[in-house]
Amino acid sequence: MASHDYYSSSNHDRREDAPLPPLPPQSTQPICPYVDTSMTSSHSPVGATTQSPFEDHAYPANNIPHNPYGPGPGEDTAYHGSAGDYYGSQTRPTDPFTDHNAIPLHSQQPKTDSPSKYNADPEGHAPLVGDYMGQAPRSKKKKGFFKKKMSWVAYGLAVIQTAVFIGEIIHNAVLTGSPIEIKPSFNPMIGPSPYVYINMGARYIPCMRQMGGSSEVNITADVAFPCPNTTTSTSECSLSQLCGMSGIGSADSNGKLHPNQWYRFITPIFLHAGLIHIVFNMLVQVTVGRDMELLIGPIRFALVYIAAGIFGNVLGANYAPNGMASTGASGAIFGIIALTLLDLLYHWRERPKPIRELCFIALDIVIAFVLGLLPGLDNFAHIGGFIMGLGLGISILHSPGPLRERIGIDDPPYSAVPNPKDPENRAEGIKEFTRQPVAFFKDRKPLWWAWWLFRAGALVAVIVGFIVLLNNFYVYHKSCNWCKHLSCLPVKNWCDIGNIELSTTSSNSKRDLFGIMRDYEYGQMGSPAF
Repeated sequence: MASHDYYSSSNHDRREDAPLPPLPPQSTQPICPYVDTSMTSSHSPVGATTQSPFEDHAYPANNIPHNPYGPGPGEDTAYHGSAGDYYGSQTRPTDPFTDHNAIPLHSQQPKTDSPSKYNADPEGHAPLVGDYMGQAPRSKKKKGFFKKKMSWVAYGLAVIQTAVFIGEIIHNAVLTGSPIEIKPSFNPMIGPSPYVYINMGARYIPCMRQMGGSSEVNITADVAFPCPNTTTSTSECSLSQLCGMSGIGSADSNGKLHPNQWYRFITPIFLHAGLIHIVFNMLVQVTVGRDMELLIGPIRFALVYIAAGIFGNVLGANYAPNGMASTGASGAIFGIIALTLLDLLYHWRERPKPIRELCFIALDIVIAFVLGLLPGLDNFAHIGGFIMGLGLGISILHSPGPLRERIGIDDPPYSAVPNPKDPENRAEGIKEFTRQPVAFFKDRKPLWWAWWLFRAGALVAVIVGFIVLLNNFYVYHKSCNWCKHLSCLPVKNWCDIGNIELSTTSSNSKRDLFGIMRDYEYGQMGSPAF
């Protein structure tokens, strides 16, 4: 007879002082021949019969005296269902073990829906898995490499930029016979000649627009430029030969050239001046850039990266020396650093060590700015990229944490498309906004409106600044007398390095650019945006 049936009879009154029936005699043979009793022997109390903790059966009639208060021999007392219908529909649903008078059985763990137990086998005959048998739990099946969340844009751009740099080295080796520039001067960045990466798309103003105007020299067809394959200071090539590609127009009636290689605002992002240059840029890109892309998503990251890189080149084209070539992704990377700074300020109270993070970001900005004051380095690309990163960051990042608490809205995850399974965040999606633009602005608090207008103003400001700088670059050619000190120090005429001046050669009537450049070290013609 099973223990739970001892007091189950409804035909007799239960006596609280009734003696308990004697325990069945111990047997050396297991009662259930199909149950492995070795698993439960270590949990059994002294004197208890060794059997499965999940086994429930009737004892043999010759070993158990007839109990007038319980079911007779042969009555089915086995477990036939879950805990909810353990006693069937004719018995009470209460637990018979709560009176503390039940017959003690083997100590056992409650049955739970554990991954280590086979829940469809209530009698416990199925083999157990995991740590229940003293084994290590089975590890989950690892996801494939392409199923993991990765920063595809940051890593993808790094791969492209590395491949382009290898192409620069190969191109320099083909043209000059050496993978890096060693003649007429050595490139301290350990990279190609500046004339080579001008030929491959570096930012170089004579290839991008007509020269002339405020403090500029008119470039005509009789002006000779250095050749891409030069290893001396005496070679002479046309502007079209130096710039390569396309977009170098013919001279007008006044002899002025009208080049229009506008794409040189974009291509310098993928070019680098040397091995040192690209290594430092890629280290920041695959660390800081990777984390930021995982936070805000690839679309926002790519938008800020490209926009900051272009804006840095536009600002440098307006105010950097007009004869200096510039390459590098530093403007784009400074845009990502600006996003990192904004994210830190927005969630200051949530960060474990915000002051330390702020010190690291400030140290990176200061070091890059100080290096940009050296000859041959373009600090305007850094400044322009950082400004664009701040403007776009304010526009596309979520609101600061304290502000969201005051206006009573949550911080939804960054997603371009609303998730239909998450109705709380649907209003943040683009589709929901386009479908119901009025509902998006309905019942908003004044503080939300103030911040939304500020974000819209930041976006308008960077767009207007971009248009104004482009217009000045192509039409007005106005310069800034004091702006040059943002990218140079007034030491040994450093601020005059890189400006185009013409001289007449003694060999022919052509004017060339070597009159001012032949006595300079590296940096006057080539400028990595480092």
